[in-house]
Amino acid sequence: MKTNDLILVQEADFDINQHYQTLLKINPAGTGAAVLFVGLVRDLDNAKVEAMELEHYPGMTETCLQNIVDKAHQRWAIEGIHVVHRVGKLLRHDQIVLVGVTSSHRSDAFAACEFVMDYLKQDAPFWKAEFTEHGKHWVEAKESDQQPSKRW
Repeated sequence: MKTNDLILVQEADFDINQHYQTLLKINPAGTGAAVLFVGLVRDLDNAKVEAMELEHYPGMTETCLQNIVDKAHQRWAIEGIHVVHRVGKLLRHDQIVLVGVTSSHRSDAFAACEFVMDYLKQDAPFWKAEFTEHGKHWVEAKESDQQPSKRW
């Protein structure tokens, strides 16, 4: 892991501004772009999702995320990447994931952030269960989650 990167899998919520400020401190004179993406719990397929529970394999998940971040560093001139993914039970509109990237140039920051998120959705070992008015059910992998990474 590069010293400017951070990968966390945690139950606690995260502070977007804290990650933004930390990323900006990596190269105060040279940073020209910061891109942050935050994913939220939402209704999938109009199922009236009340909550979502995310599970993972500790150790395996972090290793997978690190591999994705390493690939992004190989492709783009990135100063730092933060990936924070929450697990446990989350309510509708709670923050699930943060991907933050800083670079000298916006094109590298945008591309790397999108790349990390696309591969995270496809490859990272997270399992999601939704809680709706009909009870708990596991969310199946979707083709729409596999498609974006094919362009890389």
